[in-house]
Amino acid sequence: MRAHHDGAAILRSTTILSVRRGTAVAIGGDGQVSLGPNAVKHNANKIHRLADGNVIAGFAGGAADAFALLERLDTKLEHFKGNLRRAAVELARDWRTDRVLRRLESMIVACSLEATLMISGSGDVIEPDDGVLGIGSGGAIATGAARALLRHTEMPPVGIVESALNIAADLCVYTNHKITVEALA
Repeated sequence: MRAHHDGAAILRSTTILSVRRGTAVAIGGDGQVSLGPNAVKHNANKIHRLADGNVIAGFAGGAADAFALLERLDTKLEHFKGNLRRAAVELARDWRTDRVLRRLESMIVACSLEATLMISGSGDVIEPDDGVLGIGSGGAIATGAARALLRHTEMPPVGIVESALNIAADLCVYTNHKITVEALA
């Protein structure tokens, strides 16, 4: 769902968070599906494995749009032999320039052992400096919590993602406590 504030679109839909520590990376998301002010589903899975399980992706935004984009990302990953950075750039280019794709409203976080990337329809492919990346309505809350846990604990990425998503769920009405986490190590 998009709401406009001062002319900028704000994605209000869910929370997806990825954390990288050492050679391990985890990504998780909550299970709430909202239609306007109503929570209509509580246990949706917004985390999916691609590229024969070597890439994990999560989405915020319209589910049908996200599934179409995840399918295209998986095709790009196959074409570029699992190279997430190259596949993400090509997907973002297509998403920004194609008349039909341009209308899709979703964001994706995708992780491999080598990269963590946020991909958007405006052509953005962003890799965080610190290995922490959150999107969706509770993304900023989860990102802040994850950064604090990463700096001040020895928790593994899975534990950090679970804890930070629970903190976001305590504060964000578009995020719930039905959390799914996947990891690569």
